Amino acid sequence: QVQLVESGGGLVQAGDSLRLSCAASGRTFSGYSLGWFRQAPGKERELVATIDWFGGNIHYADSVKDRFTISRDNAKETVYLQMNHLKPEDTAVYYCGSGFLGEMIVNRDSIGSWGQGTQVTVSS
Repeated sequence: QVQLVESGGGLVQAGDSLRLSCAASGRTFSGYSLGWFRQAPGKERELVATIDWFGGNIHYADSVKDRFTISRDNAKETVYLQMNHLKPEDTAVYYCGSGFLGEMIVNRDSIGSWGQGTQVTVSS
């Protein structure tokens, strides 16, 4: 099973940028879709962005479209989430997740392995 470790969270002001990273280890990265989810206090974990193995099939939640960019470096076995123009409503714990071999991520049920999460707090 893959182990995922997120980093890059922090406290920023509205309008600022952050880049989250998620490094994988334990098994090959090859053939697995990856995704970023977030969970705010009292809310369900929601999908933020997903990317397939080749990097050609990318999906964003409407709330982050045109502000966030997901990318992956398969050689480094790392997936990134560049977050620009951050808003207070982006405050949440951000989790990366690995899908099942050969399958796209469409929701939380598509995730086989989760990272431990990294806190992002955006002040107004």
